[in-house]
Amino acid sequence: MSGPRDYEVVIGLEVHAQLRTASKLFSPAPVTYGLPPNQGVHPICLALPGVLPVLNRRAVELAIRAGLATHGEVRRHSVFARKNYFYPDLPKGYQISQYEEPVIAGGWLDVAVEDASFAQRAEGERRPSGGFAQRAEGERRPSGGFAQRAEGERRPADGAAHTRRVRLVRIHLEEDAGKSIHDPAIAGGATHVDLNRAGIPLLEIVSEPDMRSAAEAVAYLRTLRSVLRYIDVSDADMERGHFRCDVNVSLRPRGSEQLGTRTEIKNLNSFRAVEAALAAEIRRQADLLAAGEPVVQATMAFDPESGRTRVLRRKENADDYRYFPDPDLVPLVFSDAEIEAVRAQLPELADARCARYQREFALSEYDARALTASRALADFFEAAIAASPAPDRAKPIANWLLRDVQRVLNDRELEIESAHVTPRALADLVDAVETGQTTVQSARGLVAELVERGGDPIGWIRERGLEAVSDADVIAKAVDEVIREHPADVERVRAGEAKVLNFLIGQVMRRMAGKADPQQVRARITARISAQ
Repeated sequence: MSGPRDYEVVIGLEVHAQLRTASKLFSPAPVTYGLPPNQGVHPICLALPGVLPVLNRRAVELAIRAGLATHGEVRRHSVFARKNYFYPDLPKGYQISQYEEPVIAGGWLDVAVEDASFAQRAEGERRPSGGFAQRAEGERRPSGGFAQRAEGERRPADGAAHTRRVRLVRIHLEEDAGKSIHDPAIAGGATHVDLNRAGIPLLEIVSEPDMRSAAEAVAYLRTLRSVLRYIDVSDADMERGHFRCDVNVSLRPRGSEQLGTRTEIKNLNSFRAVEAALAAEIRRQADLLAAGEPVVQATMAFDPESGRTRVLRRKENADDYRYFPDPDLVPLVFSDAEIEAVRAQLPELADARCARYQREFALSEYDARALTASRALADFFEAAIAASPAPDRAKPIANWLLRDVQRVLNDRELEIESAHVTPRALADLVDAVETGQTTVQSARGLVAELVERGGDPIGWIRERGLEAVSDADVIAKAVDEVIREHPADVERVRAGEAKVLNFLIGQVMRRMAGKADPQQVRARITARISAQ
C-alpha cells in the first residue's frame, strides 16, 4: 500500500499580513486592538449610504516597501477590484482587493530550512530575538550530504540543512473583513458581528507552489515574517491575527511534473498549526490516492483537537467572486522617483547586514544570521560596539549577546527592545571581562539584573567585591588546599581523566568565590600535579 513517501508534496502559501498604519485602508477609523465590539468603526467601514473610500497613502508606501524587500517588481500602474461575496461580516457585500493588476508582481525569498537539531518549540514558547538560537523542527541533515537537490534548492548555509528559493506570484493590498462571533457564551444561539477589523489594511503575499515539506513552509513563514518586521511593514503578531496564512497543498507521484489536485486550508495563525494541518492533510490525500479515490478541490478547515482537516466547501474559482475594477477608486500610478523615494527609506536588509558582519567583524555566518534575524538585536549589537572602550570587542560582544543576554530574555519572555540593559552597559561588562577586571563567572551573575532593571556593571563590580583575584600566591594557596583534600582525584588526573581536572578547577573556583581566572587556575593545577 502506498503512503505519503510515495508522493511529492507541493505547497504554496497565501499570507495576510496586517500593515502598520494608524488608520484603516479606506477610512479614517483607527487601527486598534482590544476595543469593545464595533467601537473602532466609521461610516465607510459600515458601508452606510453616500460614503466613498479614501485610500491610505501610508499603506501604499508600505506595500511598495515590502515589494522592494522581497525582490518584486513595483507595478507602475495597479488597480483596485471588488471581490464580491456575501457574508454577515462584510457590510458592503464585497471586499476591496486587487486582482489582475496588483501593486507588486513577482519576487522571491531565499529560505534557510533549519536542521532538526533545533527541536520544534512548544506553542507559546518565545523564539529568541536573534531567531537562530533555537531551531524549528525540520528535515534531518543526511550524514552523506544531499545526493540530489530539488529544483530551487541551494547549497547548505552554515547551520542549515538546505536553502530553498521560494518565488512570489504577487503582493497586493486589500481590506480585512469583520469578525463573526459564534461563541454561545457571548452570542447565545445567535451570531454576533464585530466590525472593528473591517477595513484594516492587509498585504496578501502569494507564493508559487515551491515548497516541498511542512518544514520548508514553516521556514518560509518565519523568513517572511522576519522581513516584514525588519522593514517596519507589519508587526506580524500571530497571537493577534496580524499574520495569518492559507495553505495550498497537493500530492503528485515522485518524478511527475504534473501538479495534483490541490486543497486549501484556511486561516492558520501559528507555525505549529501550519505544520500540524499540513501533516493531517498530506496523510488524508495520500490515503485517498492509495485507495484509488480522487482528491477533490476544496476549502478545508483544520481542527486542532482532532488533528484532522475537514471540508468546508467545494473550492471556489476566481470567477465565483466576479472581480471587476472598483469604480470608486482611481488606478494607482507610480513614477520612478516615487518608487526610489520609498527605496531610500529602507533599512539595510538582513542579508546585506549579515554579509557585512562577516566581512567587518569576522563573525561566523551562523552568528551573523542570528544577530541580523532581528533588526532590534542587530541595532543593539552595533550600538554596543560603538559604545565599547576598546576597538576589538565585536566577537565577545556578539558571544555575550547571543548566549548570556539571550538566555535571560528567553527565560523572562522578553525581546531586546523591552529589556533594561543598554548597549553601553553590555559593552562595559564585556570589557571588564576581557581586561581581567572580573571573571566570566562573576559577570554572568550580573546579566539577569542588567536585563531586568539596568544599571552600571562597573560600579556593581566594585561595590560587590567582584574584582578578579590575580594574586598568584592567593591562587596557589587555594590550589594547594584542593589538591591536598582530593588525592584520589589528583591520581585520576595523572591517569589522563580530563573531566576530573575540570572538577578540581571547579573546587578552586568555588573556594575563591568565582573571582579567579579559570585559565590561571587550570595552569596552576596542571603545573602542581606535574611537579609531584
